[in-house]
Amino acid sequence: MNQRILIGVAWPYANTPFHLGHLAGAEIPPDILARYHRLRGNQVLMISGSDTHGTPITLAAEQRGITPIEVVEECHRCFIDALSKLGISFDLYTHTETENHYRVTIDIFNRLLERGFIYKETIQAFYDTEANRFLSDRYVEGICPFCNTEGARGDQCDACGKPLDALQLIDPHSKLTRSIPEVRDTEHFFIDLAHFNEALKEWVADKTYWRSQVLNFTLKMLDEGLRGRAITRDIDWGIPVPVKGYEHKRIYVWFDAVIGYLSASIEWSANQGSPDAWRAWWDAQADCRSYYFIGKDNTFFHTLIWPAILMGYGDLQLPYDVPANEFLTLEGRKISSSRNWAVWAKDYLERYDPDPLRYYLTAAAPETSDLDFTWQGFYDHNNNELVATWGNLANRMLSFCYKNYDQRVSFPGELDEADREILAQVEAAFEPIGQEIEACRFRNALGSVMALAREANRYLDAAAPWKVIKSDPARAATICYVALRVVDSLKILFLPFLPNSCQALHRMLGYDSDLIGQQQVEEFTEAERSHLGLTYRPPHTEEDLWRPSELPAGQALCEPAPLYRKLDPSIVEEELVRLGVAHGA
Repeated sequence: MNQRILIGVAWPYANTPFHLGHLAGAEIPPDILARYHRLRGNQVLMISGSDTHGTPITLAAEQRGITPIEVVEECHRCFIDALSKLGISFDLYTHTETENHYRVTIDIFNRLLERGFIYKETIQAFYDTEANRFLSDRYVEGICPFCNTEGARGDQCDACGKPLDALQLIDPHSKLTRSIPEVRDTEHFFIDLAHFNEALKEWVADKTYWRSQVLNFTLKMLDEGLRGRAITRDIDWGIPVPVKGYEHKRIYVWFDAVIGYLSASIEWSANQGSPDAWRAWWDAQADCRSYYFIGKDNTFFHTLIWPAILMGYGDLQLPYDVPANEFLTLEGRKISSSRNWAVWAKDYLERYDPDPLRYYLTAAAPETSDLDFTWQGFYDHNNNELVATWGNLANRMLSFCYKNYDQRVSFPGELDEADREILAQVEAAFEPIGQEIEACRFRNALGSVMALAREANRYLDAAAPWKVIKSDPARAATICYVALRVVDSLKILFLPFLPNSCQALHRMLGYDSDLIGQQQVEEFTEAERSHLGLTYRPPHTEEDLWRPSELPAGQALCEPAPLYRKLDPSIVEEELVRLGVAHGA
């Protein structure tokens, strides 16, 4: 295919470790798309990093009595460790506290200011007289004026997704002192979103392929009319405003965070020794599609603010798709980091393998509605589908052939109708499943692949080579060859979803090539600071591997082993106890 694909992944706040909600919403889905396109021979650039600025970091630092940079570095290392173990194949996972990111953000701010798309305005803001400071968005909580939900933040209500001004909150209070704040005047810089309202409408007009909830939210905001939005804050952590007399203010985290997609691409380019390589994915005229994977609460910033920034700067690619996911709940309740109602990625990875989690969070993905993660659901998907269907198919055929055909792929005779039918069914599935992945309908795509595995098991049960081998060895050899061809094809179809186990299967089938690439943690040094980054080296091929098996008869097999572990039913109760609830609570 030889296309260029840019994949931007939401930047998690570096204030708490990853929980499964982060992985389901914005980490596993983009990796599926990236791995698929790399199999197609396309040139993928997948970038993200830790969001190191904003009040979530300063709040965490104040609560723990440490500095913001200490919070950032601790969380950033945790993020990199989890992403690496899960096989999330970032070409670069960096963070926003880099000299490069500061330069790119300041350049964009200055250009928008020069072009008249940023203006100054005196506004009223909450001031905590006990703490003697202005209160930025997340330092204020209250009742949402739109849906009446308590605990709405001063920048956004998570319940209804509406962006907020802190002054709109009902019964506001300071998170620092719990006091009722005063309202005082302060001067800030605003991005003139109203200027871009009509241009954004024109841009969105052909985005009928977007997920309905994303498109409807965006159109509703545009129909209501965008207003200028403050992009600076009265805080002391973040990127200083590059205007004389305003250096004590900081650029708003959501202005600087979305710019991270561009700055990370520029950093990746420099790391490759080709400082201008990023332009092939970013120039307005480049032949590229750009995708942004986020949770639904970040839709406003990615379908409205970020495109407006790009339009204002000029000559840069606008998003092709913004496949925002709905939320993940846990055992019927909203995930809460502060209340420790979460399954942390680190804890999961200490007890279980990565691919079963990737499978469950995709098979029941929150693409169009919220997903409730339950340990019973995880257990069922692992044992009844991964182990009993796909794992069983691969393992029993490899084991049978390894034992009966001198550790090699059997030589087939003439195929019968059932043989040709199962091969044709699997071969015909590559195009429609690929189309589903390209449309970011990963749940449907994975379901179709697992359905093929069930069909293959039915073929094998009916053909029963373990019985036929006694009376007709040649026919048994043909059945085994057909079944291994099917397994080899399914390996490719499953690979974007289950990379680790499919690479292991690839080796068992006798191949010595690498299908999934290699991740590594590197330290990058700038003039005055250094930082860790997660990088990825793809397999060195531009060949389109998204195609049916051409498994050669007689190929030597490696000793087979189960692809997945069968879990004991007791893990459900054990995990519920870890959460602090009784079974069924």
